[in-house]
Amino acid sequence: MSVLKETKINWVVVFSPKSLFFTLTGILCAVVALQGFMIPNHFLDGGVTGVSILLHESFHIPMYLLLFVLNLPFLYIGYHKIGKTFAIQTALAIFLLSLLMFLIKIPEAFTNDKILIAIFGGILIGLGIGLVIKGGGVIDGLEVLADYTHKKSGFSTSEIILLVNSLLFLGVAFKFGIEPAMYSILTYFTALRTSDYVVDGFEEFTALTIVSKQPEKVKYAIVNDFNKAISVYKGERGYLPGSYHIHEDCDIIMAIVTRLEIHRLKQAIHEIDPEAFFFVQSIKEVTGGITKKKKAH
Repeated sequence: MSVLKETKINWVVVFSPKSLFFTLTGILCAVVALQGFMIPNHFLDGGVTGVSILLHESFHIPMYLLLFVLNLPFLYIGYHKIGKTFAIQTALAIFLLSLLMFLIKIPEAFTNDKILIAIFGGILIGLGIGLVIKGGGVIDGLEVLADYTHKKSGFSTSEIILLVNSLLFLGVAFKFGIEPAMYSILTYFTALRTSDYVVDGFEEFTALTIVSKQPEKVKYAIVNDFNKAISVYKGERGYLPGSYHIHEDCDIIMAIVTRLEIHRLKQAIHEIDPEAFFFVQSIKEVTGGITKKKKAH
């Protein structure tokens, strides 16, 4: 059990206006995606939502009931493995999703065009999932289950999610045919990318690391010409094949930049030192220090 596990529920977080806004907006997006695009056209997303649609189509069980019942195990896992506040926020999100699926009825699909369904249905369900996550909960507990199973089985979270969704899409192919299964996969990946953008932000930060023979000039250019903060590690360079014994001390320069700044920085560094070694790494979150602030969406 994690030492960071909560000992009590933070009701201020649960009922904060920001959390409630994200949760309710995300649920409304999910309801529109499910009733206006996906369910009438037999399109599935991955995870619990996809399983619910498949069971709904196969056995005609009400969708709102399936979404509520199938997510209950994840509430239990989340309560014991993640935290009480998370479990309460997830319970609230699942309850509201089921309630609105029961109350809101969209009489017919917005479109019958399969590409439009896959794209806009995927965008809306991904937007809904991402906004609920930003609100502190989930409406699809597959990742909670995958994380829990990962600790028990040794398989990575992504491997477990891939296995579950592969079985799900095989079920779609068996029930509805190959073409709906392929469109459901397209819907799933559209939703996945959309939820990633919502959770991680559109302005992804990148760590740029440079080793150069002209470290002072590189530092000066990054700080004064590009107005970026840097961190400097003390390291060694050399150890090349055929000349392993040749090495020297060096500065390893690291700066946090956005995707739009990488190309200009690389060009400037190349002009200073054409033989400079550098690599980039995508990072999910940056806090503290001096970074470019993200605009509120």
